[in-house]
Amino acid sequence: MLYTDAFVFLPGQGFVRGGFAVEEGRFAAVFRGERKGGLDLGGAYVIPGLVDVHTHGAAGADFSDGDAAGLRRMAAHLAKRGVTSFAPTSMTLPYETLEKAFATAAELAAERPAGCARVMGIHMEGPFFSEKKKGAQNGAYLKKPDFEGFRKLQEGCGGLVRIVDVAPELEGAAAFTEQARELCTVSVAHTDANYDEARAVFEAGARHLTHTFNAMPGIHHRKPGPIGAASERGDVIAELICDGLHVHPSAVRMAFRLFPGRICLISDSLRCCGMPDGEYELGGQQVFLSGGIARLADGTIAGAASDLFTDMRNAVAFGIPKEEAILAATIRPAREIGRGSEIGSIEEGKLADFVVCGEDLSPRAVCIGGELTTL
Repeated sequence: MLYTDAFVFLPGQGFVRGGFAVEEGRFAAVFRGERKGGLDLGGAYVIPGLVDVHTHGAAGADFSDGDAAGLRRMAAHLAKRGVTSFAPTSMTLPYETLEKAFATAAELAAERPAGCARVMGIHMEGPFFSEKKKGAQNGAYLKKPDFEGFRKLQEGCGGLVRIVDVAPELEGAAAFTEQARELCTVSVAHTDANYDEARAVFEAGARHLTHTFNAMPGIHHRKPGPIGAASERGDVIAELICDGLHVHPSAVRMAFRLFPGRICLISDSLRCCGMPDGEYELGGQQVFLSGGIARLADGTIAGAASDLFTDMRNAVAFGIPKEEAILAATIRPAREIGRGSEIGSIEEGKLADFVVCGEDLSPRAVCIGGELTTL
């Protein structure tokens, strides 16, 4: 199929007037200028399909349930929201619960059902966290860093875990990082670490910061903490939630300045994403959604109720350049889960995942593997 007359977002070039051809589910050619024939997109804007590397659930389903039908429903919901690939994200739970959930991810990754976002990895958020900064994680299941336990889970799902989180101040965190980095990206998360503790884990090989600002010490001029330690390393990518609730718009702009070219937008969405206000469940705890905010019974903000496409548009509304917001939601997260050669940009040979938008990035249609669906 030939797609013509569009403004196509290309890596390193921004929006370019032209089009592309799709054959057997992949981009076969990308071109500038006019071409005759094919599907005329009428000057629409085309961006790569979004990649969410931190999402727990949506449409009433949670990855940690270990329910294959629920994960499929979540994947279908994400696809309708312009998220064409994702890494379902687990919670702090017993290993046997995680093992079951990881098996469902491996199953869906192999199946790749039509109309669903692709499972391109797993983000293992917990249980190697600080009690003090556990946030919405279940404290009953927290553990010290345990490489052998992690390795068994990784082997059980065929190496699908692409990000694993750890709190640097925990005993054995640096040693865990040195071993785990050989298997996937290691991220700093849910931590009360000081600057030196965080720096030690980054020096050991951690290259990611989970939901920057949330569940970690804030920046202080005498106590820069994990944010300071991460910001001064050019090889650390920082996640950011842009739902307008977890992080103030000013702090969003600050983060993009602290981590130039290194922000990865995430949703951190829960099962209540796409659902009405009410009571839901997260890692064995009650979550109450009201007015778009999900909280535990004690008032702690849990994950988010918005999706990554909404967050990307929020980032633009907060003052982030459109091109930078798109990169932060596409190729950058794709690279963080080791999938940059397959997804995340419109390039010849890559999977034909893209979203047709208005100039304001309002989604009109989504394509996954060459199958176009009007939204």
